[in-house]
Amino acid sequence: MGLPFSVAVIMDLASKRHTAQPHPFPPSADAGGTSALAPLLLVLGGVVLVAAIAYLGYDMQRRRRDAFRLMATQLALTYSQDDPFGLLDLPFTLFTKGDDRSVENVVSGVWQQAAVTAFDYAYAEGSGKSRTDYRFDCAIVPIDADCPRLLIGPETALTSLAGAMSFHDLQFESEAFNDAYHVRCEVPKFASDVLDARMMEWLLADGSGYTFEVVGNRLLVAGPRIDPAALVGLLGVAHGFSRHVPTVVSSLYPG
Repeated sequence: MGLPFSVAVIMDLASKRHTAQPHPFPPSADAGGTSALAPLLLVLGGVVLVAAIAYLGYDMQRRRRDAFRLMATQLALTYSQDDPFGLLDLPFTLFTKGDDRSVENVVSGVWQQAAVTAFDYAYAEGSGKSRTDYRFDCAIVPIDADCPRLLIGPETALTSLAGAMSFHDLQFESEAFNDAYHVRCEVPKFASDVLDARMMEWLLADGSGYTFEVVGNRLLVAGPRIDPAALVGLLGVAHGFSRHVPTVVSSLYPG
């Protein structure tokens, strides 16, 4: 009896040793549910992020509109969120660039005894990840003449604008002006008539960073996107150019 009993005890101990023992820290009852919710939470987080970015973009646009509206009121000008004048139909080279062209935040009226129109302008090139957006602030003022197309600006800006034009870069007596600006014109003599010594001096002093295009009886000034509080500076540049056009231009190129 002793041997069979001993064998039975040993077998019983062995079976207990190999029996799985309960984990001292069992998993939470909702662990499986949390794992299932993870993808949903990720999607919801993405939606919230996209919504936040969209809201911030909208809020920035709203603040910009409000700031332009305030500047228009202070300058006794009229504000329009959209373009009431069909500005993109005007024959300026800048308005032929790219796709998705848009005009907004239009401020117009009479400022310092001159008709002025200022606005945000944008266009895009490419699509998807290759898309590039270009944004400007522009001003248009009248010129008392019937002008052939004249482009004046730094080479970086003018190369893009004048790429489709066959006109060569014109040179002037002022080396400082030639270094700062490049000029292309349908009628070279017109460029010489406009760019007298007084005009070149003004451009060197006050026109840096802007591109100027004259066609017909209008001048377009285009520069980088500005804070609405800097609107007076943009209007001043456009008005300054028109005031420095030599008086002889009106008689040589009557409108």
